[in-house]
Amino acid sequence: MLISDRYAAIDIGSNAVRLLLSEVFETDSGPYFRKISLIRMPVRLGRDAFILGKITKERVERLTQTIEGFKNLTAAYRPVDFRACATSAMREAANGQKIKEHILDKTGVDIDIIDGKEEARIIFANNPWHHLPDGSAWLFVDVGGGSTEITVFSDGKTKSRSFGIGTIRLLEDLVKKSQWTEMKRWVRDHTGGFAGIDATGSGGNINKIINLAKCSEDKTITLGKMKKIRDNLRFFSYDDRITKLGLKPDRADVIMPALKIYLAVMRWGGIDKISVPQIGLVDGLVRLMYMKRTEESLQTKKSHAKQTEKSHA
Repeated sequence: MLISDRYAAIDIGSNAVRLLLSEVFETDSGPYFRKISLIRMPVRLGRDAFILGKITKERVERLTQTIEGFKNLTAAYRPVDFRACATSAMREAANGQKIKEHILDKTGVDIDIIDGKEEARIIFANNPWHHLPDGSAWLFVDVGGGSTEITVFSDGKTKSRSFGIGTIRLLEDLVKKSQWTEMKRWVRDHTGGFAGIDATGSGGNINKIINLAKCSEDKTITLGKMKKIRDNLRFFSYDDRITKLGLKPDRADVIMPALKIYLAVMRWGGIDKISVPQIGLVDGLVRLMYMKRTEESLQTKKSHAKQTEKSHA
Protein backbone atom coordinates (compact mmCIF):
# COMPACT_ATOMS: atom_id res chain seq x y z
CA MET A 1 0.00 0.00 0.00
CA LEU A 2 1.34 3.45 -0.97
CA ILE A 3 2.28 5.81 1.85
CA SER A 4 1.07 9.38 1.41
CA ASP A 5 1.04 12.76 3.15
CA ARG A 6 -1.20 15.76 2.63
CA TYR A 7 -0.04 19.35 2.05
CA ALA A 8 -1.81 22.68 1.54
CA ALA A 9 -0.57 25.95 0.04
CA ILE A 10 -1.98 29.42 -0.60
CA ASP A 11 -0.76 31.80 -3.30
CA ILE A 12 -1.87 35.43 -2.87
CA GLY A 13 -1.28 36.83 -6.34
CA SER A 14 -2.00 40.13 -8.03
CA ASN A 15 -5.00 38.75 -9.91
CA ALA A 16 -6.30 35.91 -7.74
CA VAL A 17 -5.80 33.98 -4.51
CA ARG A 18 -5.38 30.21 -4.87
CA LEU A 19 -5.58 27.32 -2.43
CA LEU A 20 -4.06 23.97 -3.41
CA LEU A 21 -4.84 20.82 -1.44
CA SER A 22 -2.35 18.17 -2.51
CA GLU A 23 -1.39 14.61 -1.63
CA VAL A 24 2.09 13.16 -2.11
CA PHE A 25 2.52 9.40 -2.59
CA GLU A 26 5.82 7.60 -2.06
CA THR A 27 6.50 5.26 -4.99
CA ASP A 28 9.48 3.16 -6.09
CA SER A 29 10.24 5.73 -8.80
CA GLY A 30 9.97 8.72 -6.45
CA PRO A 31 7.25 10.99 -5.09
CA TYR A 32 3.99 11.32 -6.99
CA PHE A 33 2.16 14.65 -6.48
CA ARG A 34 -1.61 14.60 -6.90
CA LYS A 35 -3.84 17.66 -6.83
CA ILE A 36 -6.88 17.00 -4.68
CA SER A 37 -8.45 20.42 -5.12
CA LEU A 38 -7.44 23.83 -6.50
CA ILE A 39 -9.70 26.72 -5.49
CA ARG A 40 -9.35 30.21 -6.94
CA MET A 41 -10.82 33.55 -5.82
CA PRO A 42 -10.42 36.62 -8.09
CA VAL A 43 -9.58 39.26 -5.45
CA ARG A 44 -7.38 41.37 -7.79
CA LEU A 45 -5.08 43.05 -5.29
CA GLY A 46 -3.02 44.40 -8.17
CA ARG A 47 -5.79 46.77 -9.21
CA ASP A 48 -5.16 48.71 -6.00
CA ALA A 49 -1.46 48.06 -5.42
CA PHE A 50 -0.18 49.10 -8.85
CA ILE A 51 -2.46 52.10 -9.38
CA LEU A 52 -3.03 53.51 -5.87
CA GLY A 53 0.16 52.25 -4.27
CA LYS A 54 -1.81 50.58 -1.49
CA ILE A 55 -4.62 48.06 -1.09
CA THR A 56 -8.01 49.53 -0.18
CA LYS A 57 -10.00 48.63 2.93
CA GLU A 58 -12.72 46.94 0.88
CA ARG A 59 -10.25 44.68 -0.91
CA VAL A 60 -8.43 43.90 2.34
CA GLU A 61 -11.75 42.70 3.75
CA ARG A 62 -12.32 40.47 0.72
CA LEU A 63 -8.81 39.06 1.08
CA THR A 64 -9.29 38.43 4.81
CA GLN A 65 -12.58 36.61 4.18
CA THR A 66 -10.93 34.51 1.47
CA ILE A 67 -8.02 33.53 3.72
CA GLU A 68 -10.45 32.70 6.55
CA GLY A 69 -12.41 30.42 4.21
CA PHE A 70 -9.25 28.78 2.89
CA LYS A 71 -8.02 28.26 6.45
CA ASN A 72 -11.22 26.38 7.36
CA LEU A 73 -10.92 24.16 4.28
CA THR A 74 -7.28 23.50 5.10
CA ALA A 75 -8.14 22.57 8.70
CA ALA A 76 -10.74 20.07 7.45
CA TYR A 77 -8.18 18.60 5.03
CA ARG A 78 -5.64 18.12 7.88
CA PRO A 79 -2.34 18.51 6.01
CA VAL A 80 1.03 17.66 7.57
CA ASP A 81 2.33 21.05 6.46
CA PHE A 82 0.93 24.34 5.16
CA ARG A 83 2.34 27.58 3.77
CA ALA A 84 0.89 30.85 2.48
CA CYS A 85 2.82 33.26 0.25
CA ALA A 86 2.07 36.64 -1.30
CA THR A 87 3.76 38.05 -4.39
CA SER A 88 4.12 41.40 -6.20
CA ALA A 89 0.87 43.14 -5.18
CA MET A 90 1.42 42.63 -1.45
CA ARG A 91 5.16 43.31 -1.58
CA GLU A 92 4.68 46.58 -3.50
CA ALA A 93 1.64 47.91 -1.62
CA ALA A 94 2.59 50.51 1.00
CA ASN A 95 0.31 48.77 3.49
CA GLY A 96 1.38 45.23 2.58
CA GLN A 97 3.03 44.56 5.93
CA LYS A 98 0.03 45.92 7.84
CA ILE A 99 -2.27 43.64 5.85
CA LYS A 100 -0.05 40.68 6.69
CA GLU A 101 -0.34 41.55 10.41
CA HIS A 102 -4.10 42.13 10.11
CA ILE A 103 -4.68 38.73 8.51
CA LEU A 104 -2.48 37.01 11.09
CA ASP A 105 -4.52 38.64 13.86
CA LYS A 106 -7.91 37.84 12.28
CA THR A 107 -7.24 34.35 10.89
CA GLY A 108 -4.05 33.04 12.46
CA VAL A 109 -2.53 32.55 8.99
CA ASP A 110 1.06 33.82 8.73
CA ILE A 111 1.75 35.03 5.19
CA ASP A 112 5.24 35.13 3.70
CA ILE A 113 5.61 38.17 1.44
CA ILE A 114 8.26 36.88 -0.95
CA ASP A 115 10.49 38.80 -3.36
CA GLY A 116 10.74 38.07 -7.08
CA LYS A 117 13.86 35.92 -6.73
CA GLU A 118 12.20 33.68 -4.14
CA GLU A 119 9.06 33.50 -6.26
CA ALA A 120 11.10 32.26 -9.24
CA ARG A 121 12.90 29.72 -7.01
CA ILE A 122 9.62 28.30 -5.72
CA ILE A 123 8.06 28.01 -9.17
CA PHE A 124 11.26 26.43 -10.53
CA ALA A 125 10.99 23.66 -7.92
CA ASN A 126 8.22 22.14 -10.09
CA ASN A 127 10.28 21.32 -13.12
CA PRO A 128 12.57 18.45 -14.13
CA TRP A 129 15.62 19.56 -16.12
CA HIS A 130 18.12 16.72 -15.62
CA HIS A 131 17.22 15.22 -19.02
CA LEU A 132 18.72 18.11 -21.00
CA PRO A 133 21.49 17.14 -23.45
CA ASP A 134 24.83 18.97 -23.34
CA GLY A 135 24.81 22.34 -25.05
CA SER A 136 21.08 22.84 -24.47
CA ALA A 137 19.19 25.14 -22.14
CA TRP A 138 15.80 25.13 -20.49
CA LEU A 139 13.73 28.27 -19.91
CA PHE A 140 10.82 28.57 -17.52
CA VAL A 141 8.48 31.58 -17.66
CA ASP A 142 5.65 32.38 -15.27
CA VAL A 143 3.39 35.33 -16.09
CA GLY A 144 1.39 36.87 -13.27
CA GLY A 145 -0.65 39.99 -12.78
CA GLY A 146 2.21 42.07 -11.44
CA SER A 147 5.39 40.41 -12.63
CA THR A 148 6.98 37.86 -14.93
CA GLU A 149 9.48 35.37 -13.50
CA ILE A 150 12.00 33.79 -15.86
CA THR A 151 14.49 31.05 -15.01
CA VAL A 152 17.11 29.63 -17.36
CA PHE A 153 18.88 26.35 -16.60
CA SER A 154 22.02 25.25 -18.45
CA ASP A 155 25.25 23.44 -17.66
CA GLY A 156 24.01 22.55 -14.19
CA LYS A 157 23.35 26.18 -13.22
CA THR A 158 20.21 28.27 -12.85
CA LYS A 159 19.78 31.97 -13.42
CA SER A 160 16.53 33.68 -12.45
CA ARG A 161 15.09 37.15 -12.82
CA SER A 162 11.82 38.81 -11.92
CA PHE A 163 10.53 41.61 -14.14
CA GLY A 164 7.82 44.14 -13.23
CA ILE A 165 5.84 43.29 -16.34
CA GLY A 166 2.49 41.64 -15.60
CA THR A 167 -0.97 41.40 -17.09
CA ILE A 168 -2.66 43.88 -14.76
CA ARG A 169 0.21 46.37 -15.16
CA LEU A 170 -0.18 46.13 -18.94
CA LEU A 171 -3.94 46.61 -18.73
CA GLU A 172 -3.38 49.78 -16.73
CA ASP A 173 -0.55 50.99 -19.02
CA LEU A 174 1.98 50.88 -16.18
CA VAL A 175 4.86 49.19 -18.05
CA LYS A 176 7.58 51.38 -19.54
CA LYS A 177 9.37 50.68 -22.81
CA SER A 178 12.65 50.47 -20.90
CA GLN A 179 11.28 47.52 -18.91
CA TRP A 180 10.54 45.61 -22.12
CA THR A 181 14.05 46.42 -23.36
CA GLU A 182 15.57 45.16 -20.11
CA MET A 183 13.68 41.87 -20.24
CA LYS A 184 14.51 41.40 -23.92
CA ARG A 185 18.22 41.92 -23.24
CA TRP A 186 18.21 39.50 -20.31
CA VAL A 187 16.44 36.72 -22.24
CA ARG A 188 18.75 37.08 -25.24
CA ASP A 189 21.87 37.20 -23.07
CA HIS A 190 20.90 33.99 -21.27
CA THR A 191 19.58 31.96 -24.22
CA GLY A 192 21.98 32.87 -27.00
CA GLY A 193 24.55 30.33 -28.15
CA PHE A 194 22.62 27.17 -27.22
CA ALA A 195 21.89 24.39 -29.68
CA GLY A 196 18.34 24.14 -28.42
CA ILE A 197 15.99 25.71 -25.91
CA ASP A 198 13.36 23.70 -24.06
CA ALA A 199 10.67 25.91 -22.55
CA THR A 200 7.93 25.59 -19.98
CA GLY A 201 5.22 28.12 -19.17
CA SER A 202 3.02 28.51 -16.13
CA GLY A 203 0.18 30.73 -14.99
CA GLY A 204 -3.58 30.66 -15.31
CA ASN A 205 -3.52 32.44 -18.66
CA ILE A 206 -1.31 29.99 -20.52
CA ASN A 207 -3.37 27.12 -19.12
CA LYS A 208 -6.43 28.72 -20.72
CA ILE A 209 -4.49 29.42 -23.95
CA ILE A 210 -3.65 25.70 -24.17
CA ASN A 211 -7.35 24.87 -23.85
CA LEU A 212 -8.37 27.41 -26.49
CA ALA A 213 -5.77 25.99 -28.85
CA LYS A 214 -7.09 22.46 -28.18
CA CYS A 215 -3.60 21.35 -27.14
CA SER A 216 -4.72 19.90 -23.82
CA GLU A 217 -3.63 16.37 -24.70
CA ASP A 218 0.11 16.91 -25.19
CA LYS A 219 0.11 20.21 -23.25
CA THR A 220 2.46 21.84 -25.76
CA ILE A 221 1.81 24.85 -27.97
CA THR A 222 3.87 26.22 -30.84
CA LEU A 223 4.74 29.86 -31.40
CA GLY A 224 2.65 29.85 -34.57
CA LYS A 225 -0.43 28.42 -32.85
CA MET A 226 -0.12 30.92 -30.02
CA LYS A 227 -0.07 33.76 -32.56
CA LYS A 228 -3.26 32.35 -34.12
CA ILE A 229 -4.95 32.33 -30.71
CA ARG A 230 -3.96 35.98 -30.21
CA ASP A 231 -5.21 36.99 -33.65
CA ASN A 232 -8.47 35.10 -33.15
CA LEU A 233 -9.13 36.67 -29.72
CA ARG A 234 -8.87 40.14 -31.26
CA PHE A 235 -12.19 39.51 -33.01
CA PHE A 236 -13.95 38.91 -29.69
CA SER A 237 -15.03 41.68 -27.36
CA TYR A 238 -14.58 41.34 -23.60
CA ASP A 239 -18.22 40.27 -23.26
CA ASP A 240 -17.91 37.76 -26.11
CA ARG A 241 -14.87 36.17 -24.54
CA ILE A 242 -17.03 35.46 -21.50
CA THR A 243 -20.28 34.41 -23.19
CA LYS A 244 -18.95 32.72 -26.35
CA LEU A 245 -15.55 31.41 -25.29
CA GLY A 246 -16.41 30.64 -21.67
CA LEU A 247 -13.62 32.72 -20.12
CA LYS A 248 -13.99 33.92 -16.54
CA PRO A 249 -14.52 37.71 -16.24
CA ASP A 250 -11.14 38.20 -14.57
CA ARG A 251 -9.48 36.11 -17.29
CA ALA A 252 -11.17 37.67 -20.31
CA ASP A 253 -9.30 40.96 -20.00
CA VAL A 254 -5.83 39.76 -18.95
CA ILE A 255 -5.40 36.95 -21.49
CA MET A 256 -4.31 39.32 -24.28
CA PRO A 257 -1.58 41.00 -22.18
CA ALA A 258 -0.44 37.51 -21.15
CA LEU A 259 -0.17 36.44 -24.78
CA LYS A 260 1.93 39.51 -25.51
CA ILE A 261 4.42 38.55 -22.77
CA TYR A 262 4.66 34.85 -23.68
CA LEU A 263 5.07 35.60 -27.38
CA ALA A 264 7.78 38.17 -26.70
CA VAL A 265 9.80 35.80 -24.50
CA MET A 266 9.49 33.00 -27.07
CA ARG A 267 10.65 35.26 -29.91
CA TRP A 268 13.60 36.64 -27.94
CA GLY A 269 14.70 33.19 -26.82
CA GLY A 270 14.33 31.58 -30.25
CA ILE A 271 11.72 29.21 -28.79
CA ASP A 272 9.49 27.36 -31.27
CA LYS A 273 7.22 25.64 -28.74
CA ILE A 274 6.46 25.73 -25.04
CA SER A 275 5.14 22.99 -22.75
CA VAL A 276 2.43 23.80 -20.23
CA PRO A 277 2.23 21.24 -17.39
CA GLN A 278 -0.38 23.37 -15.60
CA ILE A 279 1.65 24.07 -12.49
CA GLY A 280 2.32 27.23 -10.51
CA LEU A 281 3.53 28.76 -7.28
CA VAL A 282 1.29 26.61 -5.06
CA ASP A 283 2.65 23.44 -6.67
CA GLY A 284 6.20 24.62 -6.01
CA LEU A 285 5.33 25.35 -2.38
CA VAL A 286 4.03 21.80 -1.93
CA ARG A 287 7.17 20.33 -3.46
CA LEU A 288 9.44 22.42 -1.24
CA MET A 289 7.45 21.49 1.88
CA TYR A 290 7.70 17.83 0.90
CA MET A 291 11.47 18.10 0.31
CA LYS A 292 11.98 19.85 3.65
CA ARG A 293 9.90 17.28 5.52
CA THR A 294 11.74 14.42 3.79
CA GLU A 295 15.12 15.92 4.69
CA GLU A 296 14.09 16.46 8.31
CA SER A 297 12.85 12.85 8.51
CA LEU A 298 16.17 11.61 7.09
CA GLN A 299 18.16 13.67 9.60
CA THR A 300 16.01 12.35 12.45
CA LYS A 301 16.64 8.76 11.34
CA LYS A 302 20.40 9.40 11.12
CA SER A 303 20.43 10.97 14.58
CA HIS A 304 18.45 8.06 16.01
CA ALA A 305 20.83 5.56 14.37
CA LYS A 306 23.85 7.31 15.91
CA GLN A 307 22.26 7.29 19.36
CA THR A 308 21.51 3.58 18.97
CA GLU A 309 25.14 2.89 18.01
CA LYS A 310 26.42 4.78 21.05
CA SER A 311 24.08 2.92 23.40
CA HIS A 312 25.37 -0.41 22.02
CA ALA A 313 29.04 0.61 22.17
